[in-house]
Amino acid sequence: MFWLRWGCLLLFAGVGLGAFGAHALQDRLTEEGKRLYQTAVLYHLVHALGLLAVGWLATLKPTEPLVRTAGWSLVLGIALFSGSLYLLAITGVKKLGIITPFGGLAFLAGWLCLALAAR
Repeated sequence: MFWLRWGCLLLFAGVGLGAFGAHALQDRLTEEGKRLYQTAVLYHLVHALGLLAVGWLATLKPTEPLVRTAGWSLVLGIALFSGSLYLLAITGVKKLGIITPFGGLAFLAGWLCLALAAR
């Protein structure tokens, strides 16, 4: 239930952040900022859905350590990838882009761990 809860809470946050970007930030972001923000929301939501898959697999294989690793990797990916893009879009501080690929690597690790755990 732990990962299902995380998935639901991060989906809630993703929908809220998406609505915030579409309404409150619409006139404040540059075109590039809007594109970055939309990418952040998309990856946030997709990987939060992935946590639901982690939660499901955790019920089938509660002792499989790769399930937990997959879950934390997806959470870390959302924080690093989407978080850095949200901040980059809002602040325009280009150095934040250095963080984004680490989030992408965390996403890849999470999906690989999930696939291996499902074997």
